[in-house]
Amino acid sequence: MSGQVRRRTGTRDAAPRLKRELYEKELLRLQAELVAMQEWIRETGGRLVVIFEGRDAAGKGSAIKRVTEYLNPRVARIVALPVPTEREKTQWYFQRYIEQLPAAGEIVLMDRSWYNRAGVERVMGFCTPAEHRRFLAQCPVFERLLIDDGIMLRKYWFSVSDAEQDDRFRDRLDDPMRRWKLSPMDLESIRRWEDYSRAKDDMFVHTDTTESPWFEVEADDKRRARINMISHLLSTVPYQEVERPPLVIPDRPNVQNYARPPRDLYRWVPDRSRDLE
Repeated sequence: MSGQVRRRTGTRDAAPRLKRELYEKELLRLQAELVAMQEWIRETGGRLVVIFEGRDAAGKGSAIKRVTEYLNPRVARIVALPVPTEREKTQWYFQRYIEQLPAAGEIVLMDRSWYNRAGVERVMGFCTPAEHRRFLAQCPVFERLLIDDGIMLRKYWFSVSDAEQDDRFRDRLDDPMRRWKLSPMDLESIRRWEDYSRAKDDMFVHTDTTESPWFEVEADDKRRARINMISHLLSTVPYQEVERPPLVIPDRPNVQNYARPPRDLYRWVPDRSRDLE
């Protein structure tokens, strides 16, 4: 279990930002290993769930992108559920997440998860105190059932300082391509920083168990965070290289009984690229 979270008034004492050339070389190597892990899971019928949690702008989404960049989307699936519907609100809390769990040979990466109840729902008053207490009691049992059934469950908490979070919020505000990532809920998290800290501490007390532990990722440097998280994930999955039969691209046969229709019979997309030259 991690120690008490304290409010930070600046960047943490940490290693300098990882150089891009080192980061890109190691990331590519790790992504090749992720492909090997994917093939092992697909071949053996394994089931893997990876949970990404943390404060707003901690780098969860960008880490998920690097994990899945070269993976088969039919094998590795990202789950980022919207606000529950009125019907879902009346269900058992874990019910809509159960529907997202992997079948044999699949990987599910959760961009936030059932731990919404322990974080944003508790802090923002979207659940009652009784519902929150019930979640903390049921969650370890729920996760034990998943693990007992053979699901590999990995939980990562991306930890970011308040100063770094502020910088990332400002970057999003000034960038029209990323402004959609910034919501009133995100900005409210600044004012409720300590409330979120207490909620996280309480969550860890109840759900950081021996069989389903939390792993914290120091995320002030996104490059280091991605390298460290992926390296750790790979180290916890007992994958092996899957032998594949060699593939040979055949020679293309000569065309004998086919003539392509004239090009002017088709509707072609205008060549916008020529305007750039």
